[in-house]
Amino acid sequence: MVHKIDLFDPRFVSPLDVLVKDFFNEKSIFDKPDNRNIPHPVDIFEDKDGLTFEIACTGIPKDAINISLEDDILKVSYDKKDLPKKSTGELRYFHSGVKKSSFNLGWKVARRFELSKADAKMDNGLLVITIPYADESKPKSLKIK
Repeated sequence: MVHKIDLFDPRFVSPLDVLVKDFFNEKSIFDKPDNRNIPHPVDIFEDKDGLTFEIACTGIPKDAINISLEDDILKVSYDKKDLPKKSTGELRYFHSGVKKSSFNLGWKVARRFELSKADAKMDNGLLVITIPYADESKPKSLKIK
């Protein structure tokens, strides 16, 4: 007697098989590569002075950007509707490629950085937020007694 195996029987399908099958399915819950949202441009790096966030804010006035520090959370947001409306009667755009869309970003900052001493400045459309190391996390040396 020959047994027929149903390849879609859950007893014979691994989670990886379901993932791969759903990835190519049109009604899949997984995002297709062409449907990806491009996140707001941000560079985050650590150097000898501490942690630095560089956030692209081209064409956005610095007073329209909100920065909040709560416990160990850094939040940076901008709501496009806060900007005063330009009269479009005088302007004739040939191309509009500068992204000025709203964003709401947030990061949990490690305790080795002192968030209460953070500093922010705007330079040529680049918001730079620097957070120094906390005093207790700086390298120390011990003398042997």
